[in-house]
Amino acid sequence: MKTIQELEEIRRRTLQTLNIRKDRSGTRIVVGMATCGIAAGARPVLHAIMDEVKDNNLSDVVVAQTGCIGICRLEPIVEVYKPGEEKVTYVRMTPEKARRVVREHVMLDKVVSEYTIGSEEKK
Repeated sequence: MKTIQELEEIRRRTLQTLNIRKDRSGTRIVVGMATCGIAAGARPVLHAIMDEVKDNNLSDVVVAQTGCIGICRLEPIVEVYKPGEEKVTYVRMTPEKARRVVREHVMLDKVVSEYTIGSEEKK
């Protein structure tokens, strides 16, 4: 069993870590990696995004994975969070589409609207 002092130290370190993450001002790209996403091809999409971020030295971009986003029929799904902007959800992604999203949306601030969930809903 931990002492109160040990637990307080763990709590303090954890809160510091959370504060570092909260203060981050860069772009966050999240790939749905639940079973449905992986079955639809999310793993190559994730790798393409990571490669594109690395190849372009995008140090202010964080690539993360998440579980089920909730719209399995539109997998693979990628969400882009830019500071001060609305989240953009891209659906039915491929590695090629993912690279384009990084180059155009993340690097040039131009949403690739034909890949978004809004575009998909109009079909």
